[in-house]
Amino acid sequence: MNDMNEEANPSRLIDARIEQMTDWRGTMLGRLRDIIRQADPDIIETVKWRKPSNPLGVPTWERDGIICTGETYKDKVKLTFAHGAAIDDPSSLFNSSLDGNVRRAIDFSEGQAVDADALKTLVRAAVSLNVSKKKKR
Repeated sequence: MNDMNEEANPSRLIDARIEQMTDWRGTMLGRLRDIIRQADPDIIETVKWRKPSNPLGVPTWERDGIICTGETYKDKVKLTFAHGAAIDDPSSLFNSSLDGNVRRAIDFSEGQAVDADALKTLVRAAVSLNVSKKKKR
């Protein structure tokens, strides 16, 4: 990443984050990223909250606003949906941040299966919510 444009490219920063994790978390984040991108081809990858202690920032997927972020912790990969409390979760994927009025999250642990179809449904619901909010403005 010597070139400034390459370093600033959000997708390359997300690639770098996935590559730097040599355990299951990198594999899981990569799998979740693929599913999110398959859910809606118009989703844009961005990176938020870059700082010296986290130079690669937080992978973020957007369409007319933030859909979700992907964070890695020692024991989990967390997808946080910015407006998760306002979307239907027919497969009950949300298992974290359930008490808030706005966000909802899914914590994925090592070895956990990912229901790709249910996750795509959730991502599409989040996109629909963002698009409808934008139209109202």
